Amino acid sequence: MDDSLYDEFGNYIGGAEDSDDEKALTLQQSKTDVYLEEEPEDKQSNMHLMEVDDQPSNAVVLHEDKQYYPTAAQVFGADVEALVQEEDTQPLSEPVIKPIRIKKFAIEEKDLPPVHFSREFMMYLMSLPESIRNIALVGNLHHGKTTFMDMLVQETHDLKVKVNKPLRYTDTQNLERERGVSMKSMPMSLVIQNGKGKSSLFNIFDTPGHVNFVDEVACATRLCDGAVIIVDAVEGAMINTEKVIRHLMTENVPIVLVINKIDRLILELKLPPTDAYFKIKHAIEEVNTMISNAAPDRDIRLSPERGNVCFASASMGWCFSLKSFATMYAQTYEGIAIEDFASRMWGDIYFNPECRKFSRKPLEPVSKRTFVHFILEPLYKLYSQTIGEDAATLKKTLRSLGIWLEPKVYKQNARPLLRSICEQFFGTVTGFVDMVLQHIPSPVENAKNMIDNMYTGPLNSTLRESLLKCDPDGPLVIQITKLYSSIDASTFHSFGRVFSGTVKHGQKVKVLGEGYTLDDEEDMTVVTISDIWVYESQYRVITEAIPAGNWVLLGGIDNSIVKTATVIGADFDDEVYIFKPISHFTHSVLKVAVEPVNPSELPKMLDGLRKINKSFPLVVTKVEESGEHIILGTGELYLDAVLHDLRKLYSEIEIKVSDPVTRFCETVVETSAIKCYAQTPNKKNKITMIAEPLDKGIAEDIESGIVNIKWPIKQIGRYFEENHQWDLLASRSIWAFGPDDQGPNILQNDTLPSEVDKKLLNSVRDSIRQGFQWGTREGPLCDEPIRNVKFKIMDAALASEPIYRGGGQIIPTARRVCYSSFLTATPRLMEPVYAVEVQAPADCVSAVYNVLARRRGHVIQDKPNAGSPLYIVKAYIPVIDSAGFETDLRTHTQGQAFCQQVFAHWQIVPGDPLDKSLIIRALEPASAQQLARDFMIKTRRRKGLNDEITPSNDEDMIASISQTDVLNGSSLI
Repeated sequence: MDDSLYDEFGNYIGGAEDSDDEKALTLQQSKTDVYLEEEPEDKQSNMHLMEVDDQPSNAVVLHEDKQYYPTAAQVFGADVEALVQEEDTQPLSEPVIKPIRIKKFAIEEKDLPPVHFSREFMMYLMSLPESIRNIALVGNLHHGKTTFMDMLVQETHDLKVKVNKPLRYTDTQNLERERGVSMKSMPMSLVIQNGKGKSSLFNIFDTPGHVNFVDEVACATRLCDGAVIIVDAVEGAMINTEKVIRHLMTENVPIVLVINKIDRLILELKLPPTDAYFKIKHAIEEVNTMISNAAPDRDIRLSPERGNVCFASASMGWCFSLKSFATMYAQTYEGIAIEDFASRMWGDIYFNPECRKFSRKPLEPVSKRTFVHFILEPLYKLYSQTIGEDAATLKKTLRSLGIWLEPKVYKQNARPLLRSICEQFFGTVTGFVDMVLQHIPSPVENAKNMIDNMYTGPLNSTLRESLLKCDPDGPLVIQITKLYSSIDASTFHSFGRVFSGTVKHGQKVKVLGEGYTLDDEEDMTVVTISDIWVYESQYRVITEAIPAGNWVLLGGIDNSIVKTATVIGADFDDEVYIFKPISHFTHSVLKVAVEPVNPSELPKMLDGLRKINKSFPLVVTKVEESGEHIILGTGELYLDAVLHDLRKLYSEIEIKVSDPVTRFCETVVETSAIKCYAQTPNKKNKITMIAEPLDKGIAEDIESGIVNIKWPIKQIGRYFEENHQWDLLASRSIWAFGPDDQGPNILQNDTLPSEVDKKLLNSVRDSIRQGFQWGTREGPLCDEPIRNVKFKIMDAALASEPIYRGGGQIIPTARRVCYSSFLTATPRLMEPVYAVEVQAPADCVSAVYNVLARRRGHVIQDKPNAGSPLYIVKAYIPVIDSAGFETDLRTHTQGQAFCQQVFAHWQIVPGDPLDKSLIIRALEPASAQQLARDFMIKTRRRKGLNDEITPSNDEDMIASISQTDVLNGSSLI
């Protein structure tokens, strides 16, 4: 080979014998081609990859032993890279060239759609907290919350809406649109005008109505100054409406009411106007009854004449209040006093058309109430003439009302034609806007209420004063309650409310997690805000800063946030406190175990579980001692959505899912038979305890936050003394709640100063408390939490030297003595129970009873739904027997029954879990008295635990308990 023809890199550069044409071609091909050079010695080939400048279409032969081929970049483009590897490192399971796949689980973020207001004006309104209203639309499933939001969106946006196709603007996930059920709370910020033409900024949350997703409702209402309850006029207030109202009353959130789907009374039930009035009144009274039951000591009443009730048909695009309807009359007839007329349009007030006067009693038998005469009858006539009359007659009628439509509109079907007429007849939603502005406070007006209920800081700090003023120039404080996935589900963005200061792009902040305290600052990180948006569900408005009183979507701070967080400006040097974690009004009681089909993909699944934990507020993921990865959710639909996201979005792997099971709790029904003690491993300390059941209602008060262990001891003592009739000494001896600060168990110091050295005992107080909380977190029966038990310390013999009573000695000993006293107090297993509400026709009620009976369910109420052909059946069903209940119910009622299930309470499982005389046979259903033993044994085996349970490792303790059991004629071990 002639080396003079090639440079040091192997590029052909020509020689003296080359012709001018060959030289020119060589220069053109220089640094462009990959060629095959044959070595005559060993007949091997070497591939040389060169830089690409040109793209010749075919190989060119320059020498009889040299052939030049176009590179991959020349053939496929400059963005294609060719790699040469000596060894094949790619597994056979992966394709040589992976297909390009775009991962998308939600609607792509659209460009900013045209709106009826300038976004600069919206940003201006953000700086005026008095003009802002932060509200949430709440209510039951299919009562029209998302459709009501669509009505507001269409009024403020120029959108192309398909006829007879619901918009569902805030259902951004594909799964939500496929199923027609909202699963996430989604915010919108809209500029809307009131009846006087004044603009206000409405930040509105559209929340899910399904009972499985009420955790989203709790997260949304935490950021709101008020809530709009939406109730179907036909179905009335249902089980989820009641749960939400109870939560709103607990959180002290102001509420207003919208009776939606009024037109169903006309088109479906075909009720006369008078009957429709009574049906609407009944729905309002149902809501008021629920409010009075949830807050009997507060004077809260919803009524149209008070202005806090609106009437709507969101699907037809109209909404009015008594005042807005009276305004329509005032625009037609002069001399009408709007306020006086509106106050007379509801209740038992009658209008006499002859003398044109109002009276409390009907002057004639045919006299009609004002609401029927002035509102319902015109509404009925409008609907009936639109549906029943020909186009010519309808045109004449509409002209008398001042409604002008294009000729092509009259050729539409009845529903779009009716919507077009109603939109012109009722106009904009000024009645709703005026109601919210009047009865829902602004961020400044509601600041004290929210800070008193949520902020854990001291009452006299400068930061609290800034929070109360909603000061945009004060220290930055943001509460984060929601994490939203990006379109490709790779990252999360944090959504919250600015309570003080102004959040700015590029600002450094401290992110405080739920575990942050002044004593333990581990749950704190310092990060930089990378993006700031105004979140509009299907699009985002980028901004540089957002002041106090508004909602904000932040990028770049989510890494350390699991559920909720408090964001403080990094330049704030004083003591900082967090907002209280969200108190949900349901529990995650249904659980499944998951594992990857391919074991090597376990890290992917673990990363997916971490993202699931961020995305769903109430989901719980944990690892059992057996190695199982557990997911706990509120119900079947909730877990189905979680598993869908885990498979398709966050881990993108195939997973195996176990059959659904449930959480259990452990409790006692009697006081311990003897005083149980345990010695520390060094034999220098001994702790004695007994266990007994808690009084009824205490566990619920602790869980709901009515009583807090962080209160001063005098306040705790006063609460138990006044509400549960404890004596003062016992109530002031409470050491801890367990298994956490809101756990439904109590640790009480019942020792006497004459018998125990109080100073020594207080020195190990924290260690005993930790052992108690450890024991109540994992009970002795089947490693499930203990509930409704009071542990009393009766005696303690402690070493005088501190080295002998350290935490390593006391903590496990306190746990063991808790177990011993628990097992000698007649332990029982508890299971969660769903409250079920079934709506079905009268002829399907018997089938509902049969399905419930087969699943250990029992009916507590059976009544007809007033004004409709439906019956409402309320029942309780154990969660463990509820899997597939809805499908079973629909099968036996031919799809005519509609049910909802929500966690109600815990109940004791029949039978003794420690009764060894009961024989558990495989593949056979357990009898009633075998259930507790059956559940316990199978749960222990699933968790990899032994079947046998021993109360303590102390031989003397076991002997004393055994002797007591022999005397009592029973056996616990």
